[in-house]
Amino acid sequence: MEVKLHDIGEGMTEANVNHFLVKAGDTVKADQPLVEVQTDKMTAEIPAPFSGRIKELRVGEGETIPVGTTVLLMEREDSVTEAVTTPKKPQGIRARRVLASPYTRKIARENGVDLDSVSGSGAGGRILDEDVYSFIQGERVPSPENPLSVDTELEAKPVLPAASNHEPNTIPFKGRRRQIASKMSHSLRTIAHCTHFEEIDVTNLLEWKETLRTSGQSISMGAYFIKVISVCLKEFPIFNALLDERNECVHLKKEHHIGIATDTEDGLIVPVIKNVESKSMKDIHQEMKELTFKAQENKLTLKDISGGTFTVSNVGPLNGSIGATPIINEPETGLLAFHKTKKRPVVNDQDEIVIRSMMNVSMSFDHRVTDGGNAVRFTNRLRDLIEEPQTLLLELI
Repeated sequence: MEVKLHDIGEGMTEANVNHFLVKAGDTVKADQPLVEVQTDKMTAEIPAPFSGRIKELRVGEGETIPVGTTVLLMEREDSVTEAVTTPKKPQGIRARRVLASPYTRKIARENGVDLDSVSGSGAGGRILDEDVYSFIQGERVPSPENPLSVDTELEAKPVLPAASNHEPNTIPFKGRRRQIASKMSHSLRTIAHCTHFEEIDVTNLLEWKETLRTSGQSISMGAYFIKVISVCLKEFPIFNALLDERNECVHLKKEHHIGIATDTEDGLIVPVIKNVESKSMKDIHQEMKELTFKAQENKLTLKDISGGTFTVSNVGPLNGSIGATPIINEPETGLLAFHKTKKRPVVNDQDEIVIRSMMNVSMSFDHRVTDGGNAVRFTNRLRDLIEEPQTLLLELI
């Protein structure tokens, strides 16, 4: 029977084959992970549809394959004799499922390291990058579950770093990078992008945040921004909408499922905070921390990344951006980017030159769904709520 790459959510069209967890001849149980794949949003495992034996691997590690491609061939357990399907395992060695990120697996592959031989120091025995390097350098003893002789371990040592299989001055264009490229290109081709810019005085907000800190409370600027956006989306629901061209309508969503664009080692990914309209800033702050950690550790689930209705990109902490033209996260209607905060002289209402903390925002919207006037009104309302933090409290009462 063919085991194929199926759509694991969010309309994916292809995925990169990161790592096979089995080989030809292996006997597996139903739902046992067979292969790890990478989409533009997440890492996932394809499980065995039934108990049986692996007959043949049909694709190679590192390949990018479209949905529907046959990944491997399996034979059902009840159609294979005991002599053929159950090779005996060496005494003293117990099979285990290796927990490691795609990048850690890549390091191991490039250095010829069998992850079954490495002890993981992460949560639940997860193998980290440093565990692989320590094993290579002979600083860590082999896993007790799969013991090796000292001579075998020493022979496995390669020279670090491993030589690249690519031509000089090139990097691979595959995996998540290629997936992101495909999605961004499609968004630009199909959405009528328009970007509106605004500057916001965040001096009072920073003072309010410091007041909270001295009282023992911690709320990030990002959490405040997301809550403010939710208030604005309630007043301007056209930006919390999904265009359905086939049925010639625009779906206005009541729930505010806000995606937070997150920069990771493997590329951009957008986990989603669900139902922001009904959550406190403390709840938003905590959930942002948890989702960001899961994104960095490649632990996001399909539930974590699906269902977004609006996206936020906070590049301010990188301290290197004063403006951008963000690409909309299709099929959403809007995306708002917050840029770095900088102190500079400003002329106030009394014609006095004062030093204020100023921040720029960039708002991209789908011009097929709404117009510039609405975008200006949206960012004006956003500006007012950020510049005078106490006004948000009145909105939440």
